[in-house]
Amino acid sequence: MAKQVIIAGATGFVGSHLAEALEEEGYSVLAMTRHPDSYSGAGKPVLGDVNDPHSLRSAMEGADAAYYLVHSLQHDDFVEKDAQAARSFGTSAAEAGLERIIYLGGLGRDDQELSDHLKSRREVEKLLGQGGVPVTVLRAAIIIGHGGISWEITRQLVAHLPAMVVPRWATTRTQPIALADVIRYLVRVLEPETAKGRVFEIGGPEVLTYADMMRQVARWHHHRPLPMLAVPLLTPRLSSHWLALVTDVNTATARNLVDSMSNEVVVTENSITELVPGAPMSYRDAVREAYRQRAEALSEAP
Repeated sequence: MAKQVIIAGATGFVGSHLAEALEEEGYSVLAMTRHPDSYSGAGKPVLGDVNDPHSLRSAMEGADAAYYLVHSLQHDDFVEKDAQAARSFGTSAAEAGLERIIYLGGLGRDDQELSDHLKSRREVEKLLGQGGVPVTVLRAAIIIGHGGISWEITRQLVAHLPAMVVPRWATTRTQPIALADVIRYLVRVLEPETAKGRVFEIGGPEVLTYADMMRQVARWHHHRPLPMLAVPLLTPRLSSHWLALVTDVNTATARNLVDSMSNEVVVTENSITELVPGAPMSYRDAVREAYRQRAEALSEAP
């Protein structure tokens, strides 16, 4: 049984909520961060940097398992950065004697031409396991929750624009999932032996296009329609500049995400339900919860 768990990416959108959930389940949590002195979240902060193998060995001391929730989408050279970080982490995990690594990756069929972002996620899956530690992978699409980059793009576009000129990727199908369900799955795959070394696909109950998602948010939260005009010639580069202009997501991150939005990302197998029973939250309930989290965060801000 894993008693002490380390989270790489504990300060991030998913990692911060995961640390809280694991503590509530009775686990001892090591929150890996480059700035332990200023860390205020759940768990015990430990100094660690995925780009510094020496710091990883020290951070992992005493840990039984690890969660890897790191990516470098904000950098243009994220593919190289993420590959090197995954190699270092997997090697260090083996040297520390960890029993498993759990990684949150991305959906997308291997038989389609994946974006650089999604191909990088697949590469990270493999590189994490090269040291010999079994890797459990959860593949997800858009995670709906306050602070998630993809959700923030959706929320801010709807909030800022009364109508939209949309590129072709707006008609791509995706399968959004509530943050609470992602956390539930991440926690529940920690212990079972049958989860070791396996890949699971996770998603909410609805398959929607990005346009569907935005129209529904406009209707439910803003109580108005959202007219859209599709422009097929709007390139990913132009789309990313448009997103960076209208939202607070930086251009590099926006470009890397837009590239992935041309890939259909839906669940094609449901083996996770055998291991973790329970119906996932609907898109409407996930959106409602995301807005509740945002209101709570704003009320607590100094």
